[in-house]
Amino acid sequence: MITPDLESGVKVWHLVKNHDHGDQKEGDRGSKMVSEIYLTRLLATKGTLQKFVDDLFETLFSTVHRGSALPLAIKYMFDFLDEQADKHSIHDTDVRHTWKSNCLPLRFWVNVIKNPQFVFDIHKGSITDACLSVVAQTFMDSCSTSEHRLGKDSPSNKLLYAKDIPSYKSWVERYYADIAKLPAISDQDMNAYLAEQSRLHAIEFNMLSALNEIYSYVSKYSEEIIGALEQDEQARRQRLAYKVEQLIGAMSIES
Repeated sequence: MITPDLESGVKVWHLVKNHDHGDQKEGDRGSKMVSEIYLTRLLATKGTLQKFVDDLFETLFSTVHRGSALPLAIKYMFDFLDEQADKHSIHDTDVRHTWKSNCLPLRFWVNVIKNPQFVFDIHKGSITDACLSVVAQTFMDSCSTSEHRLGKDSPSNKLLYAKDIPSYKSWVERYYADIAKLPAISDQDMNAYLAEQSRLHAIEFNMLSALNEIYSYVSKYSEEIIGALEQDEQARRQRLAYKVEQLIGAMSIES
């Protein structure tokens, strides 16, 4: 972009926003032109990726179009959250929605979307990181129960998917509703499922390391955990509080 200069006659600008220009009017004009150029590129990129983003969101927020059956753990966990809400007389659907979003989409899937190197042996460059950040932000906005308000000063990366987010939100709501309609998972079925998963992945994880991490957590919050176990009827029948105390005592002697 070339603009006239009083001394040399011309002045060459790079395609970046001019923050340090003394002439505010000239700087605003340059910034506007650069923003329009970038916006065109953003829209073109979004158009290229749209189908892939739609397919990703539909797979994550569907009990049918996912290529495999919904894991029992998700149904079991969501039912547990609904039970806790009923137990504490929480009837606000937004609260239940937020609990479920914080447990799975916003805790797990956002990290995978933003950091594919956690799953795949790939290098994530700065450009890829910026693109994935937009998709991850759209994913988070789709799980939100608050109204998605945008204005002329909103960042362009949020404006990109502004029209798509209402549809994505409906997918999330449908996903939670469909899971609620599925048959309940008994404790026996859940235990059998976990045992099978442990068997299938037995050689992929360091069991002692995992147990050590769990023990570090238990020892740190031992009073709270023991207190909660003493108040739970099923835990009292299995004497879990006593067993935890015995475990912590034995580990303390060993250390």
